[in-house]
Amino acid sequence: MSEEATYALPQSDPESAPYWEGIQQGELRLQLCTACQRHIFYPRSLCPHCHSDRLAWVSASGRGTIYSYTIVHRAFGPFAAEAPFIIAIVELEEGVRLMTRLIDAPRERVRIGAAVQVSFEQVSGRPPLPFFRLLE
Repeated sequence: MSEEATYALPQSDPESAPYWEGIQQGELRLQLCTACQRHIFYPRSLCPHCHSDRLAWVSASGRGTIYSYTIVHRAFGPFAAEAPFIIAIVELEEGVRLMTRLIDAPRERVRIGAAVQVSFEQVSGRPPLPFFRLLE
């Protein structure tokens, strides 16, 4: 990742504040519905599965697999100098999927089903963000 790039900072709100606080502490947090016992991502006030408001924050393993990915060859704005780069949808062990960026991943090793691990990275001196790296 380019150290010169300027990124917009994610905006925290009351529903997502525990998620971003976890990122600051090097912990990937997810919501867990205590009514139906399913994990939830992205943060919200009601469970999308059973519509309960009984949600708790739990630590995620940070491990998952690549569900889908694309290689960005042309980009604009702060990302232009970083192309090519890989954007992936990662399915975490907890069953939720999130969009992320794969870092330090040789393209020939990136494939659907490949194991990945979260990595908290600072970009341009800003607060850390969750990216993912391939596991051996």
